[in-house]
Amino acid sequence: MKNIFLIFILIFSYQITKSQNKISGKVTDKDNLPISGVNVFVPEMNKGTVTNENGFYELSNLPNGRIKIQFLYLGFNNHIETVNLQGDNIELNITLNHTAIEMEAIVVSGGYNSTQHENAVKIDILKLDPLTIKKSPNFTEVLSKVPGVNMISKGPGVSKPVIRGLSMNDILVLNNGVRFENYQYSSHHPLGIDEFGIDDVEIIKGPASLLYGSDAIGGVINFIKEKPAPIGSITGDYNLQLFSNTLGMTNNLGIKGASKKFFGGARFGQKTNSDFLQGGGTFAPNTRFNEYSFKANAGFTDKIGTFKLFYDLNNQKLGLAEDEAIENTTERSRKNEIFYQQFNTNLLSSQNKLYLGKFKLDIDAALQNTDLIHFGEVGVYELQMKLTTLTYEANLHLPSKEHSEYIIGFQGFNQDNKNINDREVILLPDAAINNYSAFTLLQFTFFEKLKLQTGVRYDKKNISTRAVGNPGDEMSYRAPLDKSFGSFSGSIGATYNFSEKLLFRANYAAGYRTPNLAELTSNGEHELRYEIGDPNLVPENSYETDLSVHYHQDNFTSDVAGFYNVVTHFIYITPTGEITSSGIDIFRYKQANSTLAGGEAGVHFHPKTLKWLHFESTFSSVTGKQKNGDYLPFIPANKLNFELRGEKEKLLFFEDAFIAVNTGTSFNQNNAAPDETTTKGYTLVDFSVGGSIKINNQLVLLSLSANNIFDKKYIDHLSTLKEVNLFDPGRNIAFSLKIPFGVKTNQLN
Repeated sequence: MKNIFLIFILIFSYQITKSQNKISGKVTDKDNLPISGVNVFVPEMNKGTVTNENGFYELSNLPNGRIKIQFLYLGFNNHIETVNLQGDNIELNITLNHTAIEMEAIVVSGGYNSTQHENAVKIDILKLDPLTIKKSPNFTEVLSKVPGVNMISKGPGVSKPVIRGLSMNDILVLNNGVRFENYQYSSHHPLGIDEFGIDDVEIIKGPASLLYGSDAIGGVINFIKEKPAPIGSITGDYNLQLFSNTLGMTNNLGIKGASKKFFGGARFGQKTNSDFLQGGGTFAPNTRFNEYSFKANAGFTDKIGTFKLFYDLNNQKLGLAEDEAIENTTERSRKNEIFYQQFNTNLLSSQNKLYLGKFKLDIDAALQNTDLIHFGEVGVYELQMKLTTLTYEANLHLPSKEHSEYIIGFQGFNQDNKNINDREVILLPDAAINNYSAFTLLQFTFFEKLKLQTGVRYDKKNISTRAVGNPGDEMSYRAPLDKSFGSFSGSIGATYNFSEKLLFRANYAAGYRTPNLAELTSNGEHELRYEIGDPNLVPENSYETDLSVHYHQDNFTSDVAGFYNVVTHFIYITPTGEITSSGIDIFRYKQANSTLAGGEAGVHFHPKTLKWLHFESTFSSVTGKQKNGDYLPFIPANKLNFELRGEKEKLLFFEDAFIAVNTGTSFNQNNAAPDETTTKGYTLVDFSVGGSIKINNQLVLLSLSANNIFDKKYIDHLSTLKEVNLFDPGRNIAFSLKIPFGVKTNQLN
């Protein structure tokens, strides 16, 4: 509290400027013709507008200092301008050039408000375009389009992302910058975030402990919420998705509005899916899932700062494909009755930015809680836990020059886990977890071409648990635990723009992860296995070197990246070969010094002579080994993807029409860990077609797709369905409809 009080003293010790900043101008093409409908957006302020029919735009109530403005329009290059405001009215006219390949964009996950090419840490952006993104009842499957990203899954309803071979608590998931806590330690638990109300996903591959602390040792996935409505408008959209494989249906409705200073919106969603069909047509018992969601936000933006409030509610019921459930599920259904888990998650967050002359201050806080319930037979509660997490941070941007930037910050979170209502199983004990950290980031630019980024961080963490069971019962008793961990982390990296087309990037990062509550204290049945933790586990430490090269021109881009990651005391769970008295396999958490090495490559080619055609290909590879030569578990196989895509601005009665064929090949995974089986490779073929039409001036976006079009019978190396001898989903035909709507109103101005 003392630190927070000092921060607020600092806020009011500076005179906030009264000057009025305004930027206006015209956006044209290379022939000097105006472009209407261009999105003009200031990410730092969460504020934007669109150009009118004359290509004119205006943004007012802007703060003093340097800000970045992004100009976005389909079919043209993304244009980013940095403007230094000092109480002036600035005329900024922009010329956009036609391009079929999108270039860099502004990212927020790297600590700085920078472009992708300015950041020493490589950040991939996955844009959730409603027309082009893969349609699947499994949102995590959509993320795997990014090379180096895979998923551990137990059917479409239960899946976890994997980055370069690391998963669960080695990856930090952020909900719009907020650390997302929903019992993410288990491969049997869901991601917990749906795709609606999200503009894009930013993915950091490799240790990001400097920015986010423990659990970011393998990377970060940040789900960026949708932009507010353009100033002076109310907009919205209705989404419908139908899936043949799961007999699934998704409905989602959102609406938002913005004036010059205020903005807000709300979104409602519902998903329902039956047991999925395996390749070959047999249904997978008890893989059904249902979900409800509600999202709301409100905010205020002015030259003094930006203040945003978000609320997310998510309820999920997820069937568990385990032996007893499979035996008792004789008919395909979508109703959750036996052997399922239920997650109820509430997240309230406040994100604020203050402009204090030459200083900028970010103050964020969030309160979230997740109720987890496991049901056995009808109406029988097996376990019930509640996890409450308070997170907070303050980042002060110090006065910076054109070629330098300095940030100091403080982060913390307080977490409380409770077993409630005296259920039969206590998988994890009641516990309190507290973490506090301080860090500094520095960025310098030399010779206009070389940008250096570095920083250091220190974390202090304490985990305290209550005793479980009777001391006389060796099998079930867990003594109270009180452990403290302290760790430094840091990174140093650089980007070098050899030319406008060629970019080199290098980064070295030292990260860490403390053992989590499950790894330290588990002692109980969890789905298909009996898990036993180890209270003597020590933190993991990661030392990763990353090198990458990016090349682009108007019709061609390529990326090549390689990494070598040394992880000391790597924590993993493995079967012991023992069984309980009831015949359940016993698994234990263990540690071993390990290495992970590999890389990704990708190309995107758009022939100038065939302007309607696109060709994309990506390849990713990772190998994980323990020091003793054994392979690590849950390491994805090498993967190769191809996409051939045709696009037309107008085709019959469709606008922005497309047709695409995708192939995804997973190679044989013969590098199995001890007690892990090898997996045969497979190739899946997908097909999609779509576009937009106007019906009485109402735009409607339509798409039809077929995934695994040949109904291939396969199983992925990371699928936990292996445990129950089930295959992954077969053919899925998906229909998607989106109806955007909106009005402009002068009253909002």
